[in-house]
Order: sequence, then C-alpha cells, then structure tokens
Amino acid sequence: MSRALRQADALFDLGRHEQAAALAARHLAGSPDDPTALTLLARCRHRLGDDQEALAAVEHALRVAPDSVSAWLLRTHVLLALQHHARAEESARRAVELAPQLWASHYTLGSVLDRGARRKHRRAAHASARTAVALAPEESDAHVLLGLTAHHTRDFRVARQAYETALRLDPDNSTAHNNLALLLLHRRWLRPGSWTRAARGFVRSAALDRDDRHGRFNLERMAWGTLMGSRWVAFAGSIAVALGSAHLRAGATGADALATFLTCAALLVGGWGGWLWWQARRVPPDLRRTLLLVARGCRPVVGMTVPLVLLVVHAAVALALWRSALFSAFAIPLSFFVVVTSVAGSTALRQRAPKG
Repeated sequence: MSRALRQADALFDLGRHEQAAALAARHLAGSPDDPTALTLLARCRHRLGDDQEALAAVEHALRVAPDSVSAWLLRTHVLLALQHHARAEESARRAVELAPQLWASHYTLGSVLDRGARRKHRRAAHASARTAVALAPEESDAHVLLGLTAHHTRDFRVARQAYETALRLDPDNSTAHNNLALLLLHRRWLRPGSWTRAARGFVRSAALDRDDRHGRFNLERMAWGTLMGSRWVAFAGSIAVALGSAHLRAGATGADALATFLTCAALLVGGWGGWLWWQARRVPPDLRRTLLLVARGCRPVVGMTVPLVLLVVHAAVALALWRSALFSAFAIPLSFFVVVTSVAGSTALRQRAPKG
C-alpha cells in the first residue's frame, strides 16, 4: 500500500472522510485499477452518503479483483442503503462463499436476511447470526445480531441473553443498549422495573452514539406513551365532573350536594395525584431532566400536551362553575380535540422514526 493510501486509511479511521476520499482519488488518477484504493474510495463515499458513487467505485474494484471479500461486503452495505435488497442478498451470499470461516460474512448475510418480511428469511438470518457468534464469540456485534434475530422470531429469552452478552463484551455498544431497552419496554408488564431499565438503556444508547437517532426516538416514544396514559386520567376526571355537575344542577342540596362536590374533587385530585406518584416512582430523579428535555424537543409530544392541559383545567373550573351547563358542555369538543390531536400526533411521531 502506498503512503497516500495509508494516509487516506488513517483519515478514514479518524472520520475525515472527505479528505480520505480526496487522497484515494488522487492515487487513482495514477493507478485507476487499484482495487484497494477503489474500495477505500467507495467506503468514503458511502459514509458521506454518496451511495451511487460508492456503488460505482466498489463494482469497479470487483471487476479488477472479483474475489475481494471486503469489496463484496461493502457492496452489500451500499446496496442496502440504496434499498436494493435482492442484490444485497446476492452480494452477501457471494461473500459467504468466498470466506465461509469469516464471521463478518455471516454477520452481513444475517443482517440482510433479517430485513426481509418473510418468516423463512428471519429463520435464515437467525442461523447466520448463530454461525457468526460461533466463529467469533468475542465480537459484541455478532451477539447483537443474534439478539435481534431472536427478538424477531419471538425467542425473547435468547434475545435478552445475547444483548446482555454483547454488553459484557462491550459496555459501550449503543445498539445493544437500545435493543435490550426495546425488549424490556415491550415486556414491561411482565417484569417490575422494566420501564425504568428501558429508559436508562435508551438514554445510555443516545449518549454513546449522538449520530444514531434510535435511542432518542425511543425516548420520544416513551414520552408519548406516558401522555397517552394520562389521557385516560383526564377523560375519567371530565366524566366524573360532568356527572357530578349534572347531579348538582338537578337540585341536590345540603349534605347530598356537599358529598357530590367533594367526591368529584377527590376523584380529580386522587386520579392525578395517583398518576403523578406512579410516574415519580418509575422515573428516577437522574432521568427526569433528560426525559423532560427529550419531550420538550419533540413536537408531537408538545402538541399533545396542550389539549390535555386544557381538558384538565376545564374539569377543575367546571367543578367550581357547576351551575353553568354551557361551560360544562365544553368538555365534549375538548375531548374530541384530544382524540384528533392524539391521532395526528401518532402519525407525526411515526414520521420522525429513523430509517434503517
């Protein structure tokens, strides 16, 4: 390898992909068929998001060196980025044929197959992941893929063990933190404290890889789910106040009127007090600021907060102004506003989901 290529490779490792690509291109001006330089240039263009140029460079490298395993693996990742799944699978299978004892080839094939919707693809992906783990039991990424494929085939015990093994091998593996947190979140009703552990995992994942949007997006989903839970508390409070106000307007007097008023007030205060106590228990103090900042930065969450606050305030004021049937009736359009906003917010949140 020439000095220029060594420098380009070092720059690539430092994340300076533009400079590395420039050095590789300069080398190729004098040696246009150097497969190492072509593959390095393709890696740079892929990292920079120029996947069409990356594909052209790596396919040129394969025409020169058709048995280059690294080029076939890179071609697979570029084709995946371009959404060419069938061609990516062919490329990954070729890498396995050339290097059946290389864990990365099985890992790449498993990653491609796991993206398929068919059950047989998911089973084949799980088999590839097992092979990758058997060939490289010390590689945390192989265990992450094993966990992901087991998760998709609903083998949750194996998935959890694989993620935990990956984190023992590499405590800073952001994907393992994120995927284990997802598993805990989906099974939170079965294990006490799973919601809290999931939140910690997403926070850890987002902190370890600031370029990866998955951890932050999952925190946004948790904030959204919390709001959706509070929606039912708001609805229950509005219904209780509406029924109580109607009873008071119907002519309740004396002890009956006082008992009705106090019952409605107790339901409002008790309902929201209980909900806030539950949230305080499952969200530890060290996570509250982070979750609040994430919620404030998510437009669907902020937008959903507005109608919920209006509904809660209306219930409290409607109890004080129980004589006004017109004011109490505002609960109906407000409830409809909450429902419409929840549907629109859910759609907007899905659109924020990171790709891949």
